[in-house]
Amino acid sequence: MTLLTFLAFGWDKRLAKNGKRRLAESVLLILTFVGGTFGALIGMTYFRHKFSKKTFIFKLIVVVVVQLAIIFLLKEHLTNQ
Repeated sequence: MTLLTFLAFGWDKRLAKNGKRRLAESVLLILTFVGGTFGALIGMTYFRHKFSKKTFIFKLIVVVVVQLAIIFLLKEHLTNQ
């Protein structure tokens, strides 16, 4: 998932540079949510992509916080059994 998300950020950057129709932000965020967090962060850094979009950064932070909350809740649930 990390590799797929990384490649999606690179592909979106390429589309942006060529003035073509881009991937929807929701696609990038969904890929991030379902396991591509590190790929998203590495892709954003490597391709220098989406850093200037404050709304995207906010949404990405929300995705990471939700992921951390899910991990915490699962850990608590599984260790209390």
